[in-house]
Amino acid sequence: MMPGNLPASGPPGTTASYAVQRTALERYFDGTARQAWADLTSNVPVSGIRATVRAGRDRMRATLLGWLPQDLSGTRLLDAGCGTGALAGEVARRGASVLAVDVAGGLVDLASLRTGAIAGPGSIDWRVGDMLDPAFGRFDYVVAMDSLIHYPLADIADALTALAERTSKAMLFTFAPSTPVLATMHAVGKFFPRADRAPAIQPVAAARLRRRLAELPGWRIARDQRIASGFYTSHALELVRI
Repeated sequence: MMPGNLPASGPPGTTASYAVQRTALERYFDGTARQAWADLTSNVPVSGIRATVRAGRDRMRATLLGWLPQDLSGTRLLDAGCGTGALAGEVARRGASVLAVDVAGGLVDLASLRTGAIAGPGSIDWRVGDMLDPAFGRFDYVVAMDSLIHYPLADIADALTALAERTSKAMLFTFAPSTPVLATMHAVGKFFPRADRAPAIQPVAAARLRRRLAELPGWRIARDQRIASGFYTSHALELVRI
């Protein structure tokens, strides 16, 4: 499926708000932000603000990778919202069969170019599409780094519920925690011209999200970690199959 051709509605069970936000993300990351995101996820010099975001994302990726086994041979992993592919490349080098999907076709193309051939037993299947598409099949692990931060609590919970049905070991994901700093950034962003805005990050109350996920049958909340680096704040949670 080529960029710009994602269906207007999401996979079965998703809400209208999920579909609208997913479309906004596709347009933003394949349009306004494409070059900026390519620069941010590389080693080229960036502004001080973007440098804090880069450092925060690097720390978060290292955290999530640290929660995964060093040997992933024989496992299948979904990189849900793979961006430019840094995490997908690392887990493939550990031996995983990775399905790396993102709504932004330009980022997926860049990820494929950057990653190149994987030496060893692992592999990457790059896809442009919806991370919740049931046609992608079943997985041992799911990692969704900063791909759910643009959705409200209800959509995050629904997305994880859908993925839980097709995941056998663990789901690692991040959300935007509700903090005074994020609330201020969210409010200030509304004053930017609409064409220049990123799709809004949706701050979520961590306690409310944990209560909601505690109701997910067959799963329990394990490790959690908040990373704050300048203009980057994200909270990681690990859900493990009981």
